[in-house]
Amino acid sequence: MSIMATIPALKETNSLLKTRMEKSVEDFRKALVSARTGRASVNMLDAVHVEAYGSQMPLNQVGQVHAPEPQLITVQPYDVSLIPEIEKAIRNAGLGMNPQNDGKIVRVPVPSLTEERRKDMVKQLAKVLEEHRTAVRNVRRDGNDAIKKAMKDKKISEDDERKSLDEIQKLTDAEIKKMEEMYAQKEKELMEI
Repeated sequence: MSIMATIPALKETNSLLKTRMEKSVEDFRKALVSARTGRASVNMLDAVHVEAYGSQMPLNQVGQVHAPEPQLITVQPYDVSLIPEIEKAIRNAGLGMNPQNDGKIVRVPVPSLTEERRKDMVKQLAKVLEEHRTAVRNVRRDGNDAIKKAMKDKKISEDDERKSLDEIQKLTDAEIKKMEEMYAQKEKELMEI
């Protein structure tokens, strides 16, 4: 049971901190999922938006995305008239992919990654990890400030302050550890040939 959740003056701070930290971890997970590995994944195209019906729409809303083979992604458009726009959107997404179509379906071959490209991607993911670690630490700092203010305003005791600060540190460590484990897994996946 959370110590902070039992202290009325800190209940809201506690839930806000957890929510913000979990959001950072989830954001990092999404960044990892969309990172390209040598193997095809439907999530590789999550960032692609297609010009359709006068607005920008996510690719998965204009067609079904599949990864039928390890080196191929297919997009089955709901409306075949959108094929040229889908191809253009994938080409312009900066993913280094070259889609082709047969009039009914868009095929996106996933080129194998070179050793150098794999290392670059690991470095890039390390930067993303550090940004998200910093975000979690910023949440911790905000939480610590809120606790110190509650102590200064005499809403909580010194014991409660100390226990709450410890709890925030443990939560921070746990969330950062989750992200580091996800990163290690993705790094391993990227470096295998």
